[in-house]
Amino acid sequence: MSLMASARAEREDLRDLLAGLSPEQWRTPSLCAGWSVHDVVAHMLSYEELGARQLVERFLRGRFSVDRVNDIGLREYSTRTPAQLVELLDDHLDPAGLTAGMGGAIALTDGMIHQQDIRRPLALPRTIPAERLVPALRTALFAPTLLGVVRVRDVRLVATDIDWAFGRGPEVRGTGEAILMTVAGRRAAVAELSGPGHARVAQRLG
Repeated sequence: MSLMASARAEREDLRDLLAGLSPEQWRTPSLCAGWSVHDVVAHMLSYEELGARQLVERFLRGRFSVDRVNDIGLREYSTRTPAQLVELLDDHLDPAGLTAGMGGAIALTDGMIHQQDIRRPLALPRTIPAERLVPALRTALFAPTLLGVVRVRDVRLVATDIDWAFGRGPEVRGTGEAILMTVAGRRAAVAELSGPGHARVAQRLG
């Protein structure tokens, strides 16, 4: 499966999840500090309608700070209702613009991490297909906006449920999903890892 096809499949899974959430679940705090489930979805979709010129304008308004640029997008899209956000997602199952970058790897990885940001607080786990999880792990390690490799330097990550490992040093073991979320800086996932390198990674994530 190509990265773009994987990104679409990930978005289809997210759409199916969101379509079944209650109003209370939409208001639930996500793993992203200060953001509800609604905020996470609004953030994810805030780039989909931007052409190249609009994207440049948003980055200029945000003075090229990723956090400020994200805040601008969130303010613009947070007024949309859950139903409107689901409709917008349904209209953009195929990534476009910025999220289509790196052959779809950006949309796949960002979508996977944020879907777990939603699922974990709602206690709605899932099994992520290995053919999607492996490229997302690779992207999360090296994408400029995440640079997860810095958080897990000098350890060897070993997935216990898929055929994947990375790095050198004392081992840190866990499911591929828990490793992905740790690489992305989510402290909630660190406790699910084990091994002689665990303390080193846990300390870096605070």
